[in-house]
Amino acid sequence: MKILITGGLGFIGSHLAQKLEQDGNTLIILTKSFSKRKNIPKSSKIKIEKIDVTNFKKLGASIDKHKPELIIHLAGQTSHSKSFENPINDINSNSKSTLFILEKIRKMKKPSSFILGSTFIVIGKPKKLPVTEETPCNPTTIYGTNRLSSEFFCKIYHNLYGLNTKIFRITNSFGPREQIIPNKNAVNYLIYQAYKGEKITIFNEGKFFRDLIYISDVISGIHTIIKKGKSGELYWISSSKKTWFSELGKLLEKSSSSNVEFVKTPKYTKKVDVGNFVVSNNKLKSLGWVPKISINQGIQKTLEYFDLIK
Repeated sequence: MKILITGGLGFIGSHLAQKLEQDGNTLIILTKSFSKRKNIPKSSKIKIEKIDVTNFKKLGASIDKHKPELIIHLAGQTSHSKSFENPINDINSNSKSTLFILEKIRKMKKPSSFILGSTFIVIGKPKKLPVTEETPCNPTTIYGTNRLSSEFFCKIYHNLYGLNTKIFRITNSFGPREQIIPNKNAVNYLIYQAYKGEKITIFNEGKFFRDLIYISDVISGIHTIIKKGKSGELYWISSSKKTWFSELGKLLEKSSSSNVEFVKTPKYTKKVDVGNFVVSNNKLKSLGWVPKISINQGIQKTLEYFDLIK
């Protein structure tokens, strides 16, 4: 199969690309920068093009040229804080890019299938746990709002035009190759603090929990959706387990020479944070998928990765 992946050199994209390449697929990876080129080994089955998904002329030309059978849209602006700093850019990269690709597919003689990567941020602060595919969405950030609009575009184009669209949402994922930025991926940043022997800074005395999932389980989940997912459907990729951040801190202390320091929650975080969060993964499990990596195993694998790239 010929597959085009936007954001294919990133955290999720690079791991997914390697998995799909191993399956014998031909891949076209679109990236706005070659800064993460080392994330994917060179292969005759992988072509990489430097194209920002907000450059619709180049994006459209690439789709026309390659005529992929499947497009997996992972690219976009993924920082909720940056979505407030430059909201118009967030709309362009997270919302307009999805709509542009769907319109492009609609006009193709042989339409590509389309899979959208989304996020738990679209939910906002859930009123009931566990979260499911039917949980109402009330996003607290511009980023979450634009991801949610992209989900609706997929549903509309499936219902109205019959396009083969699928959506997956990921909870707090972590592991090798994720950027080490506090507002980008808090879990990876905390693991990195532990690796560096620095103080592990956690808000609110760690009295909150999230649904953490290791990257290899995310990739096996996406792979299952590609193979067995139903068109027009949404699937959660999650561990379905509560991880209290107080316990996460203890695990990191045991795995390193670092100590946890509880710090005051910033006002901005209090306003936009989703709070306690855990998701039912029963729908994806019904397709035969099962997460395999525990939090402790994931932490160890991530620490080993940091050691390899030092």
